[in-house]
Amino acid sequence: MSEGIRVAILGATGAVGKELIQLLEERSFPISQLKLLASPRSAGQEISFRGDSLKVETVSAEAFQEVDLVLASAGGSTSKEWARTIVDAGAVMVDNSSAFRMAENVPLVVPEINPQAAAQHQGIIANPNCTTILMGLAVYPLHQVQPIQRLIVATYQSASGAGAKAMAEVKKQAQAILNDETPTTEAFPYPLAFNVFPHNSPLTEQGYCQEEMKMVKETRKIFGSPDIRISATCVRVPVLRAHSEAINLEFAEPFPVGKAKAILQDAPGVEVREDWENNYFPMPNEATGQDEVFVGRIRQDISHPCGLELWLSGDQIRKGAALNAVQIAELLVKENLLQGTQSTVSV
Repeated sequence: MSEGIRVAILGATGAVGKELIQLLEERSFPISQLKLLASPRSAGQEISFRGDSLKVETVSAEAFQEVDLVLASAGGSTSKEWARTIVDAGAVMVDNSSAFRMAENVPLVVPEINPQAAAQHQGIIANPNCTTILMGLAVYPLHQVQPIQRLIVATYQSASGAGAKAMAEVKKQAQAILNDETPTTEAFPYPLAFNVFPHNSPLTEQGYCQEEMKMVKETRKIFGSPDIRISATCVRVPVLRAHSEAINLEFAEPFPVGKAKAILQDAPGVEVREDWENNYFPMPNEATGQDEVFVGRIRQDISHPCGLELWLSGDQIRKGAALNAVQIAELLVKENLLQGTQSTVSV
């Protein structure tokens, strides 16, 4: 490997971990050493990277010595367990879990929206929730022109948000149903094949699930706009790995549709896809494997003169998780922000 950054991937054998490895290679990230870390049951697996076969190691304190950057995608409990060890070793952790997203001293970063926040890190940078990232790319460019007063979103979330096992489970369930057999469930509380149900994260006292509240709180933090009124309804749908969202925006003044479309056509990370004559708009099967968030069906809200509506689809594993983390890493390298920092974050 060429000279560059010493990188470790925590959770290297999961769906997002594998995507991280692929993206680091695709985007020619400057790596001098790559460590693949996972639980003992995954240790010993071999994964190809830039023509080499790398062996997965069991995560340990020693594994983080002489590492500059850790891309963590092994769940919140694992991130919390190893965060202090990682930071004390002088590395910066880009964490894909929800463990530190709302921590006061942890930047929550989408590079196309708030890259300046990364400079405030104290050893940990949080990667936002997938639905928040995809929505943010589509609505922040409009928010910059006319501040959003109210945002209503309904999500159509794929199985990939629950990991590789959930994706495999949906396929198995679909085959069982086609064979007139009773589908079994493990990753989800109910069969997802040929079915939809509200997101299965725990419910809060307000009646919103945790996934919905992530969209509310994380969007406010990323935008630096604590007063935006946001309401979300998150739903699981039988799609493998790309999320879709229906979004309604309310502004203080009318926002012409043509102006909104022109803004989004120039927005980073966004591709406008709409053919009104053929009723063609973004679809998850086309967004799968793509870096851009596809946005379309941009239209006037007929119920409110200051309202806009739009529809999007985006790959949950790529921009919704792994790609955003790698883009954060690229930002850290570009801005020379990888030096170890004494953290005051509670870990």
